[in-house]
Amino acid sequence: MKLKTLFAPSDMTSGRPWEKIVIFTVPMLIGNIAQQLYNTVDSIVVGNFIGDNALAAVGSANPVLNLLLVLFIGISVGANVMVSQYFGARQREELSRTIGSCIALTAIATVIIMVIGSLVTMPLLRFLNTPESIIDWCASYLRIMMLGIAGVAYYNILSGVLRGVGDSFSALVYLLVATVINIILDIFFVTQLNMGVPGVALATIIAQITSSILCLWKLCRMRTLFDLGPRYLRLNRKHSLTMIRLGLPSGLTQAIFSMALVVVQSLTNSFGEMVIAANVILMRVDGFAMMPNFSFGNAMTTYAGQNVGAKRYDRVSQGARQGTLIAAGTSAVITLLILLFGKPLMSIFTNTKELVNLSYQLMMILAVGYIAMGVTQSLSGVMRGAGDTMTPMWISIVTTVIIRIPIAYGISYLTRTPELPNGHYTCVWVSLLISWVLGALLTTFFYRRGKWKTKAIHQNGG
Repeated sequence: MKLKTLFAPSDMTSGRPWEKIVIFTVPMLIGNIAQQLYNTVDSIVVGNFIGDNALAAVGSANPVLNLLLVLFIGISVGANVMVSQYFGARQREELSRTIGSCIALTAIATVIIMVIGSLVTMPLLRFLNTPESIIDWCASYLRIMMLGIAGVAYYNILSGVLRGVGDSFSALVYLLVATVINIILDIFFVTQLNMGVPGVALATIIAQITSSILCLWKLCRMRTLFDLGPRYLRLNRKHSLTMIRLGLPSGLTQAIFSMALVVVQSLTNSFGEMVIAANVILMRVDGFAMMPNFSFGNAMTTYAGQNVGAKRYDRVSQGARQGTLIAAGTSAVITLLILLFGKPLMSIFTNTKELVNLSYQLMMILAVGYIAMGVTQSLSGVMRGAGDTMTPMWISIVTTVIIRIPIAYGISYLTRTPELPNGHYTCVWVSLLISWVLGALLTTFFYRRGKWKTKAIHQNGG
């Protein structure tokens, strides 16, 4: 395959569905590996050069950071759906206005998050019962991330636009460039300049700003598909409202999910620094196990969006079956590898044997759930690509709020003993596994009902 072809947009409305999905997914999967390296390298450097408490601090900051990023997630999902459908329908003007509105809307959201983030950081950390031994590190990490939030926002949103027109390779290359920058700066800031946890945050935002600039440069060069002149770089009322309508459910889903994580993080924090640090290590390894699921989910959104835009519903259903089977199979293989080599992986983050064993024990609880998440992400991606962003939202609310939180606190309460005054720490991860499995069952049910087929934006005046 020629290099120029790799950087070209991909038309997913023709050819064998499984082949189109796999070719589109592979760069995203590699990109997600690189994305995970951001957090993983942070944790390796912090855990080995600063200590286990610093590792716990970076991990405890993540639920708060995710909560503050929900606006961008909503914009990204709405833009991805609109871009893929307009691209599939060959509507150049609508595609141009969508991309321009997306860039303008992100600028407004960035300012809002910078202001809100600086005000709520410390109150949220105290609400989380963050131990005093790590709270200052958490706060400094989050404040620096808020200052550079534009880079994080624009990379995620503009790479979503690139994927919407079928170009997952460019986003991968720019992310790889940013990952190399992040690794070099992480090591330099922490080991040479002794900047500690703030140095890790600074390295991340410099790398993200670089990748976002590269994405914008690429979009400016795609003049054969759409226009990106000054008259398009503003809020278009119709396109902005449609983007918000489509993206709001996903943004709310992430907000609810992040708030649930905040509540569960409070429970996790009650078990002490050792469990907090084990959770950080587990989530880093967990990120790699989840990568096929998220990659196939994003691929199915673009695939479904383009084919719905072209009114090829037969291809949507065919691709959904094939993509879901491949996603579940891939996830099963990667999960097996992580279980086989989990302890060596976890020992990268810390030299504390007790911490390695605890992290591996928690991973064993979650193992089967990754296959269930492969089903959930793929079929949810199909529904979102077709314009039905509400159904995945409700499923996430039910599984995260109504199922997971009560189960986690219920198990914690029922397992209290004099030796374990807060209950058994495994309650956090047992509840997560149950929510994943039930989520897969609910997603399959609503996908088969087929109401997502009536949600295309060109059918609803979008």
